[in-house]
Amino acid sequence: MSLRIERVGELIKREVSMILERDFAFKDCIVTVHDAEPTVDLKECFVYVGILGPKHRHADIVEQLNKNRGAIQRPLYKRVTLRSSPHLVFRLDDSVERGVRILNAIDNLPPPAGEA
Repeated sequence: MSLRIERVGELIKREVSMILERDFAFKDCIVTVHDAEPTVDLKECFVYVGILGPKHRHADIVEQLNKNRGAIQRPLYKRVTLRSSPHLVFRLDDSVERGVRILNAIDNLPPPAGEA
């Protein structure tokens, strides 16, 4: 990925997280933007969000974000000027939860046989 694409992704990530914080409220959940990956042609940008809260609401929140994409893109592209403004696609990123589960499993392993 080129440096320009990476910089555009970081800029979109920062601005989308500010827009979500300022303009959207999610009951009983905290939504964070983990990454934004624009395609090489800048037609689409995949925004990966992490959700802390009830597991059964995760899919609903991602669907709500995709439905309200226009309300997110308008203020975003007023602040981020690009020749071609990417179409935002929100996806769930559960990597943090998976990492916590793995770390907990490692912590619960019995000590090696030689150290007991």
